[in-house]
Amino acid sequence: MLKKILFAATALVALAGAAAAEEIKDFRIGILGGENEADRLRNFKCLQDKLPAVLGVDKVSLFPAADYDGVIQGLLGGTLDEAELGASGYAKIALANPDVVTPVLTTVQTDGSTGYYSIMVARKDSGIKTLKDLKGKKLGFADPDSTSGYLVPTVTLPDAIGAPIKDYFASTGFGGGHENLVLEVLKGTFDAGTTFGSGVGEFKDGYTSGNLRKMVEKGMLNMDDIVELWKSPLIPNGPIVVRNALPDEVKTKFVAFMKDLPKSDAACFSAIEGGDFKSFTDVTPDFYKTIVAARKAAIGG
Repeated sequence: MLKKILFAATALVALAGAAAAEEIKDFRIGILGGENEADRLRNFKCLQDKLPAVLGVDKVSLFPAADYDGVIQGLLGGTLDEAELGASGYAKIALANPDVVTPVLTTVQTDGSTGYYSIMVARKDSGIKTLKDLKGKKLGFADPDSTSGYLVPTVTLPDAIGAPIKDYFASTGFGGGHENLVLEVLKGTFDAGTTFGSGVGEFKDGYTSGNLRKMVEKGMLNMDDIVELWKSPLIPNGPIVVRNALPDEVKTKFVAFMKDLPKSDAACFSAIEGGDFKSFTDVTPDFYKTIVAARKAAIGG
């Protein structure tokens, strides 16, 4: 009798496990705001095409959010399964609910580093060449949930300018993502703005990766039209996160596929990352402890 009960219990557990695995029919990828939607969908099409067979799902759906918070809320609400975030975006999720997602991978720059920089730019013809020239002028940030476009400048700029941001600048505002922020600087809406780049390679090329490089490659920006006013301390590259509730098998297959992507499909790797990177590498929540603490102190959540 006991054997029958144990056998029945084992069978139920097996069926439950199979049912849990079958729940994932649609693998949902969130794509951060920051550049126009058509470009984002085109860049991620290769993942949409390849991942169904890899993960054993019926389809992969792409969700390009209007801003960073759209993806963050999708992950918190369980309507997205995976996304690549900035470190501050992950910090927002970790502070709200640390059990929702886990960072699994981050990018490695061409020089082997796992960081990048917040970079402040101005129009070259504005006559602004240094932070001192910006006193009393308008500063633009990219997005309130951006690490390089808001959090890190908020934390580190006061030391660089020797004053609180609100006292030093005439006004501050948001550009609606990194790409649009640079366009607003070029239009004169802001006298300067904060975006991001690898800091590796040549400034004239927009560096090896980051928003400036992507804009150069799309013909939206000539680096001769801007100057770099300030560069932050090194920032941890943002994580690829997966929803913790996903079946372990799906998570394992996804991570293995992504780690192999730079070799198996270099064009896809470059498209989704926006520039030249060496590879992906494993990360854990510990890699982002300093950013989580900085966000909690500066923004509160």
